[in-house]
Amino acid sequence: MTLNNPASSDPRRWAIFAVLLVGSFLPPLDFFIVNVALPSIQAELGTSSSAEQMVISSYAALYAVTLITGGRLGDLYGRSRMFFFGITGFAAASLLCGIAWSPWALVAGRAMQGMTAAIMAPQALASVHAMFPESEKSRALSLYGAVLGLAAVIGQVLGGVLISLDLFGWGWRMVFLVNLPVALVVLLLGIPLLKNTRQRYAGKLDLVGMGLSILTLALLIVPLTEGREAGWPMWSWLSLSAAALSGWLFWRYEGKLARDGAIPLINPTVLRAPGLGRALLIALSFYSIGSFFLLFSIYLQNAIHVNALHAGLVFLPFGMGYLLGPLASAFCRRFFGDHVTPIGMGMESMGLAGLAWLVTVTPTGVVPAFAPLAAILFLVGFGQGLALPVLMRMITRRVEPAFSGMIAGIASSTLQLSTALSVAVIGGIFYTVLDVRIHPDAIADAFSVAVLCISCCLATGVILGIRLIRLDNALMKERATTST
Repeated sequence: MTLNNPASSDPRRWAIFAVLLVGSFLPPLDFFIVNVALPSIQAELGTSSSAEQMVISSYAALYAVTLITGGRLGDLYGRSRMFFFGITGFAAASLLCGIAWSPWALVAGRAMQGMTAAIMAPQALASVHAMFPESEKSRALSLYGAVLGLAAVIGQVLGGVLISLDLFGWGWRMVFLVNLPVALVVLLLGIPLLKNTRQRYAGKLDLVGMGLSILTLALLIVPLTEGREAGWPMWSWLSLSAAALSGWLFWRYEGKLARDGAIPLINPTVLRAPGLGRALLIALSFYSIGSFFLLFSIYLQNAIHVNALHAGLVFLPFGMGYLLGPLASAFCRRFFGDHVTPIGMGMESMGLAGLAWLVTVTPTGVVPAFAPLAAILFLVGFGQGLALPVLMRMITRRVEPAFSGMIAGIASSTLQLSTALSVAVIGGIFYTVLDVRIHPDAIADAFSVAVLCISCCLATGVILGIRLIRLDNALMKERATTST
C-alpha cells in the first residue's frame, strides 16, 4: 500500500483545502439555522411537537451515525470524489426541504441532509493529514476550527434574518434553499481544481462493517437523543443494550477482516496506536458543552424572561470567542505545544464555573450584569476554539495518511456522541434538580448545577490531556534512546 506524501503535496493544496472547508461549514450551519425556523414551519405545515423534534433529531442522528462511513469512503474512493458526491446530495436534500409539502417530506429531506453531510464533512479534516507537511498542519487545523466557529456564529443569526426578509415570499424555505447557490458555486470552482487523495490500493468498501457500524451508532445515539424527552421508555433501554452487542459483533468482524488481509471499515490495529484511545476520550469530554446551549436558552427565556432575539444576541460573545480561538491556536502552539488543548479546556471549565457563580449571585428574574456575562461567554468560546485544532491534530497524527478519512470520521463521530451524551446525562441532571418546580429560582439553581457538571467534564479532559502529553513525551524519549 502506497501512502500519500504530504511533503510532495499539490502546490494548490490551500485552494483545494478552502473548497473542502465548505463541507465542514455547511453541516453545523444547517444544524443551528433551522432552530429559529421551527415556529414558522409549524405555522405553515402544521407540524406536531414530535414532528418538530424529528426535524432536528433526524438530521443530527443520521449525521452522527454516517460520519465514520463517510470518512472511510474518502480513503477508499478519493476525498474529492466523495466531497462532490456529498455536496451534490446535500444540495438535493436542501431542495427537498425547501419545497417540502408535508412535515414528513421535510423530515425525509433532513435525514438525507444528515447522511450527505456526513459524506462531505470528514474530507476537509482528512485532507489536512494527507495533503499538508508538518509545518503547515497547525495553520490548516486553525482554519478548520475557525470555520466551525464561524458556522456557529452565522447559524444563530442567518436563520432569523432570512425569515424576516421573506425573500420571494418563501419565508422559512429560504433557510434550506440558500444552500443551493453555495453548492453550485463550490461545484463550478472545485471541479477543475480538486484532485483525488486516497490510498492507491483502495480495495472494496466493507459493506457488512458499514452496516454494523451504522446500526451500533444508531442503537446508541437515537435513545440518547430521544429517550429523555420520551421519559426513558423500555425501547430506549433495549436499544442501549443492543448497541453493546452490535458493537461487539462489529469489532469481531473488523478484526477478522484485518487478519484475512482484507480492508475493514475500521482497522482494529490502527485503533491500537499508542495514546489514540486516550485522545478520543478527551474528544468525548470536549463536547460535553453540547447541552449548554439548550440549557442556557431555557435559563434566559424561562428564568429571566428575555425574548428569543435577545437570547440569540447573548450567545454572540461565545461565538466571537469560538471564531477567534482557532486563529490564535497555531500561534499558541509554538510556545505551549500540545498543552494548548488542556489550556483551552481549562479556560472553558473555569468560565463555566464562573457562570454558575454569576447566576447564583444574580437576583431572581434579573439578567446577569452584561460585562461579566459577556467576558465569561467569550472565555468559554475562546477556550473551545483554542483547544479544538490541536485536539484534532493530537488524534489524526496517530495514524498513517492512508487512514486519514477513517480517523477523521471516528473523531467527528466521537464529538457527536459526546453531544448526545451531554444532552442526555447533563440534561437529565438539570431536569432532576428542577423536578416539578417550574419557577425562576428553581430553573436558575438547576442551570447552575448542570453548568458545574459540564465544568467537571471539561476538567477531566484537562487531566487526560496532560497525561496524554506526558505519555507522548515518554515515547519520544524512548524512541530517541533506541535510535542512539
